[in-house]
Amino acid sequence: MWFALVLPPEVLPPLMPAPAPIFSEKVLRIDVPAILRGIVRRHELGLILLGLITGQIAGIFVAGIFFLAGQMHKLLFGIALESHLSSLSVLSHPLQALVPVVGGLVVGVTGHFIQTWRNDRPIDPIEANALRGGTMSLLDSLLITGQTILSNGSGASVGLEASYTQLGSGFASWLGQAFRLRRADLRTLVACGSAGAIAAAFEAPLTGSFYAFELILGSYTPFGLAPIGAAAVGGALTARALGTGGDFIGHIPAVALSNSDMALLLLLGMICGLFGIGVMRAVTTAEALFRNSRIPIILRPAVGGVVLGAFALITPHVLASGHGALSDLFDEEAPAIGFLFGVLLLKATASAISIGSGFRGGLFFASLYLGGILGRIFVGVTAWANPTLAPDAWLATIVGMAAMAVAIIGGPMTMTFLALETTGDLPLSIEMLAVAAIVSVMVRRMFGYSFATWRLHLRGESIRSAQDIGWMRDLTVGKLMRSDTAIVRSDLPLARFKREFPLGSAQWVIAADTQGHYAGMVAVTDAWLTEFQNNPVQEDFGREKGGKSDTGAPKDATITPLLRQKMCVLLPEMNVKMAAQMFERSESEALAVVADVKDWRIIGLLTESQVLRRYTQELDKARRDLSGETWSGEG
Repeated sequence: MWFALVLPPEVLPPLMPAPAPIFSEKVLRIDVPAILRGIVRRHELGLILLGLITGQIAGIFVAGIFFLAGQMHKLLFGIALESHLSSLSVLSHPLQALVPVVGGLVVGVTGHFIQTWRNDRPIDPIEANALRGGTMSLLDSLLITGQTILSNGSGASVGLEASYTQLGSGFASWLGQAFRLRRADLRTLVACGSAGAIAAAFEAPLTGSFYAFELILGSYTPFGLAPIGAAAVGGALTARALGTGGDFIGHIPAVALSNSDMALLLLLGMICGLFGIGVMRAVTTAEALFRNSRIPIILRPAVGGVVLGAFALITPHVLASGHGALSDLFDEEAPAIGFLFGVLLLKATASAISIGSGFRGGLFFASLYLGGILGRIFVGVTAWANPTLAPDAWLATIVGMAAMAVAIIGGPMTMTFLALETTGDLPLSIEMLAVAAIVSVMVRRMFGYSFATWRLHLRGESIRSAQDIGWMRDLTVGKLMRSDTAIVRSDLPLARFKREFPLGSAQWVIAADTQGHYAGMVAVTDAWLTEFQNNPVQEDFGREKGGKSDTGAPKDATITPLLRQKMCVLLPEMNVKMAAQMFERSESEALAVVADVKDWRIIGLLTESQVLRRYTQELDKARRDLSGETWSGEG
């Protein structure tokens, strides 16, 4: 029972593995000369230049990843290099349905060896910026990218965008650590890596920029605009030069939106939001099913590949990310509604099983494809009910794509600008902004997470965005406490206590038992007030001793009756937020810090005023770092 008083369950810290050893990869380590580090730290243009370089390198990474996955599709499924796997209407040979099985086996085996070699869980850009100040491992990012290429290349229903941002941000973090950037600057550079990657994937610099702001940084900052914008432009230009990314929709003719169209498209957005929540829940369910099964971890991707292969025999549209199948939705003659509905269910199930069984990848493009299908189905159902009310099919497809992506990935402005940059239709973008805002609010109120933060939540993390809260976890009781506090025996005579601690010498004194373990705390004023008649403190302690209230302290009186907070202490690993919660629960101005839950050896004292003062200082520092107010370029 006493443990509940020491550390309430609701404030228990989440179980987190230790951060990956970043600079243990000696092969990847570089030593940047001090003069270059000084230039970057002292001049904002240096950070902008690093952002531009990061974006360009991310664009090269995107081209390389896309090429390797395409080569695997060509080799394993016999498609032309310029075409897409998901655009196939039927597999050229039934044995190709075994490709996801073999690919899953390779992913499982390599994943097992990677987990054995790299004990720590890899960190994605959102978690890195939220909890670790932008610190990522480039080696882990390379390994994740390799597994994602294997997964997508073998037909798993996952997208490559997760590997784009993982490798782009991983490189950015590695580069920023080499230059020993400040925490705020390193987080910005990590966002630059993702901005360049997404901008290169779609040749959409505005989309890449707002992806970085909304999903990787967690907020828009004027200070980050220049480096992130430079990275996005650099990534888009690199992709254009290399001939990757770009137009996956085609030219959309301008269509005037009526009031009824706008209302129906808003309804479509809400339907997509609900479906997106269902997809995220389905992924969790699939993971739980595989986890609770007796299937060895190493074989789970192969078992998932069996299901994917069976789906591919029905329609190859479920394979890979869905680029080719999405383009088919914009053909003049769309498939029948019944077929689209079947593909919708199969694709959603395939994506959930792919991720749940252990394939690597994300849901970015899968969410676009699912939303596009739902938009086409919505138009067909509306036309069946009332042909005069049905909105334009292409517009509904685009709105469905963006709405589903907002629901699953997050980033309403990101998806709004994706619609603008891929279609060039400003009126549609205005409608898309309204849809994205409604879907974002609806999903936040009904579900509370994007797909990335939902998976972090399932691992025990409490973050809902990439906003920096890592400083709060780094600011622990062990760093804030005073270790030079006075400690006395709990049976010390009161008279001697008053001689050793006159009024004004200290506020609180910690008492220990005969074995040196924590016994309670004594307020110096309480000890001196016991000699006055009718004082409330004395009366309280008198009642504790049997209801007798003395008018003065007896000669043999000890400080034992004065002990407070006998069962409420702090632990050195508690963070500042947890300490503040403990002060509020205990209604105390100061608490002792003990070494361990089982070992109540006294190691320090912490006051509530210290906690609140330092917490306020760090909050203000985080605010100024976010706005760029403190960026003065000091070394």
